[in-house]
Amino acid sequence: MKHTTNYINTFIEVAEDCPVSHAEAPPEKKIKTLAEFQYEQMIKNPYRYTSDDIIFECYALKNDIPESEKQQARIQFFSKGQPCLRSSPLSKRYGFGTHHNEEGKVAVFPVESKEYQKFLNDSSIKKVKAMRSKKI
Repeated sequence: MKHTTNYINTFIEVAEDCPVSHAEAPPEKKIKTLAEFQYEQMIKNPYRYTSDDIIFECYALKNDIPESEKQQARIQFFSKGQPCLRSSPLSKRYGFGTHHNEEGKVAVFPVESKEYQKFLNDSSIKKVKAMRSKKI
């Protein structure tokens, strides 16, 4: 059975306990963080990749999976459930909402932007909140 993290026509809002009111780019580190990689993929390539594409590439980078082995590794990776972009630090910590279009391709939008508000007010788009960082 193949699992997926993809959403269709859905907007992931920032988490209720997100500490920022204006979006911040994740800080650059010597070793690229998950947040940095996700941010780069979605900011530079809006609506080019699906959630599955981004989450798997993060896994492949972290585990040094060579290009020649990626196809088989991806099948194995999605043979069990994986955390979706609702658990992304971009929506939990850095103030970005994630829109998944009709094809499941994703783009990020700063919480303070007009586009973010437009997605919130669009009744044709499903809304879900990012996961909280702390338990209540």
